[in-house]
Amino acid sequence: MTGATGNSGAPLLAIGELSVRFGGIVALNGVSFEVPRGQICGLIGPNGAGKTTLFNCLSRLYQPDGGTITFDGKDLLGLPRHKMAALGIGRTFQNLALFRTMSVRDNIMVGGHSTIRGGFVANSLRLPLVAREEAKLSARVAELIAALDLDGVADQPVQGLTFAVQKRVELARALACEPKLLLLDEPAGGLNHEEVEKLRELIGALRDRYGLTVLLVEHHMNLVMRVSDKVVALDFGRKIADGTPAEVQNAPDVIKAYLGASA
Repeated sequence: MTGATGNSGAPLLAIGELSVRFGGIVALNGVSFEVPRGQICGLIGPNGAGKTTLFNCLSRLYQPDGGTITFDGKDLLGLPRHKMAALGIGRTFQNLALFRTMSVRDNIMVGGHSTIRGGFVANSLRLPLVAREEAKLSARVAELIAALDLDGVADQPVQGLTFAVQKRVELARALACEPKLLLLDEPAGGLNHEEVEKLRELIGALRDRYGLTVLLVEHHMNLVMRVSDKVVALDFGRKIADGTPAEVQNAPDVIKAYLGASA
């Protein structure tokens, strides 16, 4: 199971002058940046900076008031939200969105159903195409269970598992649709120091193994700065920095946003 590479010269994701308003509140104000293929990009900023709003635009949960989103050469804003998974975008959520009474394996299977071809008739009649597709999905799920160290709990309901394990289940489910772009929304939230370190290693390993491009929203600065190839910083809906982790970490506007004007 490997991510598609597409045109290696062009960025996989390009955000252009993206703007979102909620009444009189400007949530995003002309934000532009690119995410190169195969890179991990951290998206940071204080609470209310616009990070989740931008993620929700990428997932097509919000319709921006202006700007463009180009994904793998396609106009993302011209597509309906139910096409996102099949297009090659997987996402985890800040608040776990698992089916709690279902097993780990079945939760991950749900994430891969967008990859199964064949319509209602083919599925109803159990045509050979559907059987082959389901066999491929089962094999992919088994591979993800092994890759994310979930073998010991694969057939247990997720509701009885620790929070850290449930986070890995959600990550596996996001990977089941074979995404080109993986959106991680606060993956370190609720994890202890040791679990965050394991998560850092896991994100890097999954990127390398599956050829992923990753956009990561995270408040845990140590994780972002150590795992990211580039970092984009937002504040009050505006982009205030864009560059390598070291460049962004030392940018005056970023220091001001996090530490105050006196810094």
